[in-house]
Amino acid sequence: MSCPRCGASLVGATGFLMATTPTIPGYRVKKVLGVVTGLTPRTRGVLGRFIAGIETLVGGEVTAFTSEMEKARFEALDRLRMKAQEMGANAVTGVDIETTEVFQGVVLISATATAVVVEPETTS
Repeated sequence: MSCPRCGASLVGATGFLMATTPTIPGYRVKKVLGVVTGLTPRTRGVLGRFIAGIETLVGGEVTAFTSEMEKARFEALDRLRMKAQEMGANAVTGVDIETTEVFQGVVLISATATAVVVEPETTS
């Protein structure tokens, strides 16, 4: 399923709808189930910190950290999806992802959204 306005995919590999917007084009919210959150704390191992340290000396993007952050974002969204499905949702709206350093070297990725049950809008 794609957004009728921009063509972006609305359905992930699981068939579960996720949107950063409060509504999903072409769908009507039938029921709001509540707030759902997926969390994942991440830390770099000694080797990863060493490589990142070298990259910071050179300047530019710290690629060792970028790949870990991408994995963490995916994991947080996947946990959010699983919790929403456990609540009976077939979609989430208002997805928000935040990153916080909780301890030195430990980063927390938090994905929060509203778990909802949606159904396709009928056109008359």
